[in-house]
Amino acid sequence: MSVKRVVIDPVSRIEGHLRLEIKVDESSGKVEDALSSGTAWRGIELIVQGRDPRDAWAFVQRICGVCTTVHALASLRAVEDALGIEIPKNANYIRNIMAATQNAQDHLIHFYHLHALDWVSPLEALKADPASTVELQNAVLEKYRLPLSGPVGLAFDAYPKEFPKATTLYFKTVQQKVGQIVASGQLGIFASHWWDHQDYKLLAPEVHLMAIAHYLNLLDRQRELVGAHVIFGGKNPHPHYIVGGMPCSISFSDMNASVNSERLAVVDASISLGINLINYFYLPDLLAIGDIYVKKGYTDGGGLAKERVLGYGDFPDEPYNGIANGDFHKKLLLRSNGVVENFGQGLASAVFYNLEGRDYADPAILAEGVEHSWYSYPQGKSNFHPWDGITEAQYTGPKEGNKDSWIYLDEAGKYSWLKTPKWRGKSAEVGPLARYIIIYTKVKKGIIEPTWAEKMVVDQVESVSRVLSLPPENWLLSTVGRSVVRGLEAQLHAYINKYYFAKLVKNIRSGDTAVASTEKWEPSSWPKEAQGVGLHEAPRGALGHWVVIKNAKIANYQAIVPTTWNACPRDSQAGYGAYEASMIDTKVKVADQPLEILKAIHAFDPCVACATHLYDAAGNEVGMVDTDPYAIVKGGGR
Repeated sequence: MSVKRVVIDPVSRIEGHLRLEIKVDESSGKVEDALSSGTAWRGIELIVQGRDPRDAWAFVQRICGVCTTVHALASLRAVEDALGIEIPKNANYIRNIMAATQNAQDHLIHFYHLHALDWVSPLEALKADPASTVELQNAVLEKYRLPLSGPVGLAFDAYPKEFPKATTLYFKTVQQKVGQIVASGQLGIFASHWWDHQDYKLLAPEVHLMAIAHYLNLLDRQRELVGAHVIFGGKNPHPHYIVGGMPCSISFSDMNASVNSERLAVVDASISLGINLINYFYLPDLLAIGDIYVKKGYTDGGGLAKERVLGYGDFPDEPYNGIANGDFHKKLLLRSNGVVENFGQGLASAVFYNLEGRDYADPAILAEGVEHSWYSYPQGKSNFHPWDGITEAQYTGPKEGNKDSWIYLDEAGKYSWLKTPKWRGKSAEVGPLARYIIIYTKVKKGIIEPTWAEKMVVDQVESVSRVLSLPPENWLLSTVGRSVVRGLEAQLHAYINKYYFAKLVKNIRSGDTAVASTEKWEPSSWPKEAQGVGLHEAPRGALGHWVVIKNAKIANYQAIVPTTWNACPRDSQAGYGAYEASMIDTKVKVADQPLEILKAIHAFDPCVACATHLYDAAGNEVGMVDTDPYAIVKGGGR
């Protein structure tokens, strides 16, 4: 057995800085071991300490620009939970619209602009026959467009206003444009990749041309999907909020109001565009590619999802009066809160564990460890709950090389700036796949009576199972499944958008224009000490913010984000994180061209800047650590 150690650093087409190392048996392609390392850190939590909690959302939203708005929403919910603030109906509907908008748009641009080039190649597209691509486009829409819709009673367009172009001239023009880029020798956005990898031969050239055409089209159209952020929040990225609701005034009679009938029409058009782009571009492309891969036996990469997935749930259908007290979870449209174990053994063997209310305050249920992270805990302490967390740097460097030039990381020691989150001492995968497994399990086992949205989840899964001719556990638990479910969830959130938009308009028409609750705006109305938790199902998975407020200032703040759950280093108690487990569950054809590993990791949509944070619970000054292994230091400069 010849085992080769392969390094991918940096991983491109992601947000943040991620390094992967794998040990591959070259004779079998089996990955014997894998490391996922977050190679940078940042200090937003430290920045908000000592500040007014009403300002926290504006700071922590800057944790990431790709997954904009999500940290703001989690922060608002945490502060409102701590202070006992219940927001008005309109604010709740608007926040849900903005969250659904973010999820739908994020999934769409993730596939086309970060993940698609793992599956399709511009070089293969040059071999396609444009006329045959037209036939393929029409056949794909006929076979792979899922005939699902949102809740009954909503007004939808009589016909799609955005539909894939299907003419020979169109595909010939796209092909010529791509050909000019390739012929120039400067591939630009298509540069630095393994285009000769044999996996690109799995798809017909016409599939490549069709998907590349949609890739280029969506580069322009994706910006039109965030109209809700601009109208309700003033801008994108980083729209505005306020503790207690939203800052946008509503009036159907005042044309100068932030939200009026004309501007609501803009939001409605943006929502409809999202539905069309997902139904007629995104999902058919995904299923056309996924069907071919699954039929050729590519169902690896499931990893930790086979063993354990976790979610928090989201989309409160009506205003709630707290998260830690359990009211949040009683009001949810999507009850993906909980943990499912053993789904890989089939639905009958799957076991569900609830997660709600005070569970989020219990260190025995949720905690973080640092066994293989470049941090240290006080002697005798292995795990801390976010409210009590301590982050003290202990950078030990690589196994081979030095701090300025890494060769290999130390899998037996510390190797990442990410901590290891745990549920009851165990690792868990989060994200769209986790949410779908949890809801599917809860509905099929009769644990919950489904809402229209939860029923749609089950219908989507079973529709794809019919298309692929496989039971859910055989295709869901794979790299293909993780990618397909992201598309299904984009469709679900597009309809959730329509649902809450209808509720908002109906409520405004009833005469209710309130968007903020200001009863507890003044610090004089707050308790001397308070703790709160804010939960949100962000595009990449379960997001939690924990805040401690003392004397009207933030005393402690911590976020456990989706990519921390998924990209975390291993732990002797918790096991492998989701990235590492997925890589170990993936076969590699050519060790020096680990395209399969990129597919597997890109399917999670990494956001590593979100995952790597720094703070000091006591508010002490934190020492600076140079985390750039490639820095060239001369005379104190870089």
